[in-house]
Amino acid sequence: MQGDGPRPAGNGRRPGGSQPRWTGAPQDRRSPGPQGQRPPLRRSQIQPGPGYGVPHREPDLAPARRPRRWWRITRLVLLVLVVALVALFGYSAQRFADMSGTMASSHALDGAPSSAGGTNILLMGLDTRKDQDGQQLPADILDQLHAGDGQEGGYNTNTLILIHLPAVGGKAQAFSIPRDDAVQVHGYGMLKIKEAYGNAKATAESAAVQQGITDKHQLETIGREAGRKLELQTVSELTGVAIDHFAEVSLAGFYDLAAALGGVKVCLNNPVDDSDYSGAVFPAGVQTLDGAQSLAFVRQRHGLPNGDLDRTHRQQAFLSSASHSIRSLGTLGNPAKTGDIMAAAKRDIVIDSRWNALSMAMQLRSLTGGNTVFQTLPIEGFYTVNGESANRIDPDAIKAIVKATFAGTATDGGTGTPTGTSAGSISDAGTGGAPGDGPSGPPVQADSNDGVPCVN
Repeated sequence: MQGDGPRPAGNGRRPGGSQPRWTGAPQDRRSPGPQGQRPPLRRSQIQPGPGYGVPHREPDLAPARRPRRWWRITRLVLLVLVVALVALFGYSAQRFADMSGTMASSHALDGAPSSAGGTNILLMGLDTRKDQDGQQLPADILDQLHAGDGQEGGYNTNTLILIHLPAVGGKAQAFSIPRDDAVQVHGYGMLKIKEAYGNAKATAESAAVQQGITDKHQLETIGREAGRKLELQTVSELTGVAIDHFAEVSLAGFYDLAAALGGVKVCLNNPVDDSDYSGAVFPAGVQTLDGAQSLAFVRQRHGLPNGDLDRTHRQQAFLSSASHSIRSLGTLGNPAKTGDIMAAAKRDIVIDSRWNALSMAMQLRSLTGGNTVFQTLPIEGFYTVNGESANRIDPDAIKAIVKATFAGTATDGGTGTPTGTSAGSISDAGTGGAPGDGPSGPPVQADSNDGVPCVN
C-alpha cells in the first residue's frame, strides 16, 4: 500500500530534492479546506510543491487575495462533451473530418508506448478558470457559475476517467480515479493524483521564465504540455497500463456545451436553496436548466440528505437527460445547435496529436447506448499527506483490478465485475466511496412522469 499511517506535513519534494516553500503572505500559510484554495501567487512567486495545483497570476497584479469557496468540476464535464462528439459523428462524418484540423492538439503522448489488445483513453477535466491561452473566462460567466474570479484556482485534474475499448468488441470499461488518491509522482514524492498536472505546469513555466520567455500564450502552452505529460505518466504508473489517447476539457467546456444544447431537463424530489455555495436554487419537479444552472445543479452537495451520494445521482441523471436531448430531441437536425456544439468542442477540447476528431468519435461511439461499464477505483482508507486528508490506496491491488477488468477476467469481490452502464445508469460518478466499498455504486432513482430521472 502507499502508506499505512499519517504522514508528516510537507513531505512533497521539488525536483532536485529541495523542500518546497510557501511564498505567499505569512497569515495565509494554511492548508486549504474542502472548499478552499491557497491564495494566488505572482508569476515570479511560482514554486512547485505539494497541495493543490499551484495557481499563478500575472506580474502586475497584487500578490494575495482572500480565497473564495472552491468549486469542483466533475466527470460529467467530459462525458457530456464526449456524448456530444459521438452524437455529432452520426450527424455528419464529413463535418467531423473538417473539424479535425481546427481542434487543439497536444504532443504529450509523443513517443509514449501503446497498449496491446485494445485502446486505452484517459479523459481529464481541469478545474482552471482560464482558457487554452491562459486568458480568464469572462467575468459574467464566472459570476453566473459562482466560481470566484479568474485569478483564483490552480490546475488540478479533478476528473480522471480511464477508458478501455476492447479490440474484439464488447462493452467498454471505464474507471473513475478518485482525485484525492495519494500516489508517488515522479520528481515530487507523494501527492494527490490530481496535483501532478499543476505542479509540473508551474515547474515548466518557472523554468521557461528563467530562460527569458515572457509571451503568455507560449508560457501557457509550455506549462500545460508539461502538466499533461506528468499526469498521463502518473496515471499510467498507477494503473499499470499504457495510455493511447487522451482528451482534456475545463470549466468553460461544460458551460459552452450546456448553453449550446439550449437547456437540459432535470427533476428534483424536493426544492433546494444552496445560494451560499453552488448557487443551486430550484423548485421541486421537472424543469429545464441553462448552462449556469446546470453547473450549479451537478455541483451542489450542501443541504442534501446524502451529500456527495446525492451529487453523484444528480450527475448521473443530468448525463442521461443531456445524452437523450442530443440524440433524440432534434438537436442533430438543427444546424444552429449542431454548429454551436461543434464550436464548443473546437474551443474547449484538447486531444492528443495521435488522434483526430473523426477517429475519436468513431472509437468513443461505444460510450453511448448502455455499452460502457463505469466503476471507481477502490480506496483503503484515509490519512494525511502534506497536511491534507487524502485517500490511502493499494497500488498493487489497483493494477490487478485494472488488468483483470481490461482483460475481461474480473470476478466479484475486490476485482468485482461492475454493474452500472452508461446512458442513464452510470454506476458511480463520485470521487471514491467508503473504505472497502466495491467499484460500483447505487443506481439513479426512478424516472419522473416525463422520463427524466428524479433525484434529491
